[in-house]
Amino acid sequence: LGASVNDQTIDRLQCQIIAGGANNQLQNEVEHGERLVSKGVTYAPDFVINAGGIINVYLDYLGEYNRDRAYAMAEDIYSTTLNILDSAKTGGIPPQEAAITRALSRIEKVGRIKLSF
Repeated sequence: LGASVNDQTIDRLQCQIIAGGANNQLQNEVEHGERLVSKGVTYAPDFVINAGGIINVYLDYLGEYNRDRAYAMAEDIYSTTLNILDSAKTGGIPPQEAAITRALSRIEKVGRIKLSF
């Protein structure tokens, strides 16, 4: 359920971690991400922890779908999530912000690679 983490629900949370399957769980990424940090709730960004579907689509799009390769790539989701959570903690920023920063950096690198051909 998108936007389920919002002004009405954050104060009622009695959990330590939010790691759900919904897209866009934070109604307002900046405001609610910061409130979760203040409350001591770890948020695992949805687009990171649910990347398995995108991995499948990506490999299929390339015409290189292989179940074992997809599973191997999906196994990296765990370490990627831990790295993002560590970056957020080290940088004093919400995990959502750390994840977006990492995603934008990867997109920029891919753009440079494509332009160099």
